[in-house]
Amino acid sequence: MEATKLGYQTWAIVVYMATTSLKGVSSMKIHRELGVTQKTAWFLISRIREAYAENDPILSGEVEVDETYVGGKEKNKAKSKRTGNRGTQGKTTVMGAKQRDGKVVARPLGRELDDTFAAFVQETVAEGQTVYTDEHQSYNALKRHYDHKTVKHSEEEYVRGRVHINTIESFWSMFKRGIVGTYHHMSDKHLHRYLDEFTGRHNHRDLGTVSQMAALAKGMDQKRLKYEDLIA
Repeated sequence: MEATKLGYQTWAIVVYMATTSLKGVSSMKIHRELGVTQKTAWFLISRIREAYAENDPILSGEVEVDETYVGGKEKNKAKSKRTGNRGTQGKTTVMGAKQRDGKVVARPLGRELDDTFAAFVQETVAEGQTVYTDEHQSYNALKRHYDHKTVKHSEEEYVRGRVHINTIESFWSMFKRGIVGTYHHMSDKHLHRYLDEFTGRHNHRDLGTVSQMAALAKGMDQKRLKYEDLIA
């Protein structure tokens, strides 16, 4: 909030909107409802996303890991921006790990970085824990350090006893609904901030609204995001 020209009431209202909107809140909605410019609204909500960022917890116990891809459908792009790629080509890989009945960690990996799937798990899950994934070959290296179990989606297997990745897929479903219904587009440059917002909101979900707002306000401590750094 350093050097902010906005009143604290405006900040409090947007913090409330961010914590209670499961699919996120757009700068256009803030612009319309609070009467600030869209540029001001975007800068404000970007700073709130920065407040959600925290050091990733190390997950333990039973942990579900899954990848998803962000980039938009070819048919929805302007003709000048269409690449002709299908499936995951040209999209950004995003990794997520969800501790059963616990926190979630998610981050973008960039493009064509499948060989980092196992590295992501090693950075976010304590060694020796039980890890559930799909059958993507990039997870094969996990067996050296984890009790690694897979479900075979290619064979229409989605649950085998306790082996499934349904809860992390539910998180991805909410994230994708945020893209389609609220933001419509997330650039690679700012994707990590949107992920911080969705993971932060998820990890605070068991708190009451006032406690969620307090946790977000606490996350502002020792952080500053200047506009020139945001657009650099």
